[in-house]
Amino acid sequence: MTPQNHNLYSHYQKQFIKFKNKPALRLIDNKTIYYKDLEKESAKIANYLRDLGVKIGDRVSVQVQKSPEALYLYLACLRAGFVYHPLNVGYKESELNYFFQNAEPSLVVCDQSNLEIITNLALKNKISKVLTLNSDSTGSLLEESKKCALTFDTVHQKDNDLAALLYSSGTTGTPKGIMLTHLNLSSNAYCLKNVWGFTDDDILLHTLPIFHVHGLFVALGCVFLSGASTFWLNTFNQNEVLSALPKCTVMMGVPTYYTRLLATNQMSRSVTKNMRLFISGSAPLLTDTFVEFEQATGHCILERYGMTETNMSTSNPLDGKRKAGTVGIPLPQIEIRITDNNGKLVDEEQIGNIQVRGPNVFKGYWRMPEKTSEEFTHDGYFNTGDKGIKDADGYISIVGRSKDMIITGGLNVYPKEVELVIDEIDGILESAVIGIPNKDFGEAVAALIVYEKNQCTPEVKEILKLLKEKISNFKVPKQIVAIDELPRNTMGKVQKNILRDSFAMLTSKSS
Repeated sequence: MTPQNHNLYSHYQKQFIKFKNKPALRLIDNKTIYYKDLEKESAKIANYLRDLGVKIGDRVSVQVQKSPEALYLYLACLRAGFVYHPLNVGYKESELNYFFQNAEPSLVVCDQSNLEIITNLALKNKISKVLTLNSDSTGSLLEESKKCALTFDTVHQKDNDLAALLYSSGTTGTPKGIMLTHLNLSSNAYCLKNVWGFTDDDILLHTLPIFHVHGLFVALGCVFLSGASTFWLNTFNQNEVLSALPKCTVMMGVPTYYTRLLATNQMSRSVTKNMRLFISGSAPLLTDTFVEFEQATGHCILERYGMTETNMSTSNPLDGKRKAGTVGIPLPQIEIRITDNNGKLVDEEQIGNIQVRGPNVFKGYWRMPEKTSEEFTHDGYFNTGDKGIKDADGYISIVGRSKDMIITGGLNVYPKEVELVIDEIDGILESAVIGIPNKDFGEAVAALIVYEKNQCTPEVKEILKLLKEKISNFKVPKQIVAIDELPRNTMGKVQKNILRDSFAMLTSKSS
């Protein structure tokens, strides 16, 4: 008996063949990409990369703009058994250097505009292969692969084999590689397809980036396993979204998308009359946004909860009450408990630590066995680092994070990462980075700085200029305020709760 192939692509492929003549991607220029195109284009790339010497289990690091061709590359890596390592297009040289050092990819694929930097980093990190892939359908990857065969035998993978490696920084500022298996991704995709009612009649408005879980695994997994179509936008643009909505049935987005759509004053029942579902995640959805959106469109946004380490863990119901301010109930086959700091279950309506167990939970941190062990309980639950509360109906609300993370516009910012860069600037003694409420982004990054005494001190605009050279734009503080000293407890730890309370004025300024 032939063992089952757990390769995520093998699950997708069944639908690709079944719906081969159906549109998979509908592009804004009216171009259509069919499911058979996904099959043959990913086959060409898989063949080329294998011929290039990339082996099963090798990491392929990818920093490119969103495009259909970038999607082909992702699918090619899956079916060839390579470990897909997507990188935020905003990452700068120092950030990329760490990822290449740690992941040790066999191949890096980048945009032509970044080729010089990537090539230098590749040489530094002994990476022999660098290819280009541009958003205008050009680049060495496509040029070289176009002559390759249109078929490729999908590599057999076990359920515990790695499909993807995504990085999430820790509170120490050291990024951790999150190992996601084929089972992690396939089990979650099947689950979400079912609980959100995806069918081949659906058209998903895809506006999300494809370098993280939400846009890459959640959105595309639901589409590909159901034979649905996507209306594919390379970036989020309010006007393009408003134009596309009448042609779609489902939209996934971060809260920022919904606040910006509401700000246009064009959201209405007529614009959304063909829609059956709006989904929000990656950051907390404000109750005001939930209420305003329902008033404008008649639709209740479905909020769900997940993280890179766990994929999706909870969801408000498709059929049933969606509670504003909650992320719903645990998904099927996923166990969630809320405990105190001693691991004891807390009572309903009591705040505690959210722990998750199920096939969705990642394999562990890349080359960090001790850190992996620290984050799992003896009975296999993952400590998310999030604080939550469960009501009498079993709905969970996220009330905070014990892991000191800021989520701005759906993207994760770890304060220590930013603080380390700020503290290197001449004239600055120390800093503290906090998240402040922001209507557009959910949270905005703010920095409190203490200048060195009797030193020439840089102006805020100079600080911002230096930061933009060193870190991604989404990590750069929206506000920088100088103070005399940082508040500390008796152990010397900076009391960020006091900073947040003391600087409530920042909230009103940034909202």
